[in-house]
Amino acid sequence: MSALKWQGWLAGLTVLAGLLVFAPLGLYVWASGEPGAASSRDAAQDVRVTGCRVDAGSRRVAASVEVAGRPAGVGAYVVTVEFRESRDPEPGERVAQALVKVPGVAPGATEHAEAVGPVWPAATVPWCGVAGAEFTPAP
Repeated sequence: MSALKWQGWLAGLTVLAGLLVFAPLGLYVWASGEPGAASSRDAAQDVRVTGCRVDAGSRRVAASVEVAGRPAGVGAYVVTVEFRESRDPEPGERVAQALVKVPGVAPGATEHAEAVGPVWPAATVPWCGVAGAEFTPAP
């Protein structure tokens, strides 16, 4: 077998192996694109943290969350709240998070909830903020 023929087979098999590996990966990425992903950005604009405190009895940090209903209709919000020691996160810092579900938010209504975080160290002031939010319309 000549060297040129051998290189042709090798190139063909390499292309075939690449297709077998990367085609399913590309299909997976293409199929997992969620059409509602842009709405999470809008949902975060409907949510804000109105208070951040440390409970004196349990030493757990708690954040008061306020959700404003959107005009599109009634729905539920799932809000991710972050608890940190400063407003700007340090590089590599692990932050505590808590989820809060606020169901049945009507258009134009304002609902309130509380997110309870971890036990907070003494002599440090917590910072609480919205890390993300998702809106799910009611059926």
